Amino acid sequence: MESPKSTIKSFTDLDAWKEGRRLVLMVYDLTKKFPKEEIFGLVIQLRRAVVSITSNIAEGFSRQSYKDKLHFYVIALGSLTEAQNQLFISKDLKYCTAEEFSKIAEQTIKASKILNGLIKSSKTLIPNS
Repeated sequence: MESPKSTIKSFTDLDAWKEGRRLVLMVYDLTKKFPKEEIFGLVIQLRRAVVSITSNIAEGFSRQSYKDKLHFYVIALGSLTEAQNQLFISKDLKYCTAEEFSKIAEQTIKASKILNGLIKSSKTLIPNS
């Protein structure tokens, strides 16, 4: 039986990246409906935060040491938390419905759990951590 790690050849094979990508698409779709005055405010901040999640996972994947990988995965988690905060603000300002917020919030939680698993498994591969 082939181990799961041997099937991961690219950052695109990582579940954390896949779930982050789903979140990016959801955020871009949601923010299309935001008021025009938010284009240079909340829209751009939220989009940058979610793109940062997948970008940092990708960059971390290419690093040679697990310590370096972990650094970028932790930054991705910070961006995910930032996006969660901005989504709450979007809901509070009524830029999205309760149903839209619920669906996207569920995706942030799913992505967070998987990313936390990636961080935890990376930590176990760092000597003396």
